[in-house]
Amino acid sequence: MMIRRNPKNVHEPVGPYVHQIEIPEKTKLLSLSGQIGMDLHKDIPETVEEQFKLALKNIDLNLQEAGVSRKNITKIVLYFVDELDSKARGDILLGFFGESLPCCTLIYVKALATPKIKVEIDAWAAQTV
Repeated sequence: MMIRRNPKNVHEPVGPYVHQIEIPEKTKLLSLSGQIGMDLHKDIPETVEEQFKLALKNIDLNLQEAGVSRKNITKIVLYFVDELDSKARGDILLGFFGESLPCCTLIYVKALATPKIKVEIDAWAAQTV
């Protein structure tokens, strides 16, 4: 069982994430390539919010293929080209993760792979075997 912690000697998280997750021995680790907001038909929504939701859906689809639950995501790195209101971003993350918040880093970048792409998410998951 993974242990999620927010140490008392470190500030409270400033968003929907935890400071650390301890991964036990005998654990299956899954690393995902950066997921973008693109559907099966290679369509990319216009807004950063829609792309963010679709990128999270693509993470979920990858996890399903590997037989791993989203509650087993340990770390995400969010790359944004355009700003998304912090409340909207937090609501989307809370809706996706619920109580199983991962560690998280948010980075604003000048550009991603193509000008249409406004969001990319790296993710790692761990599942006890």
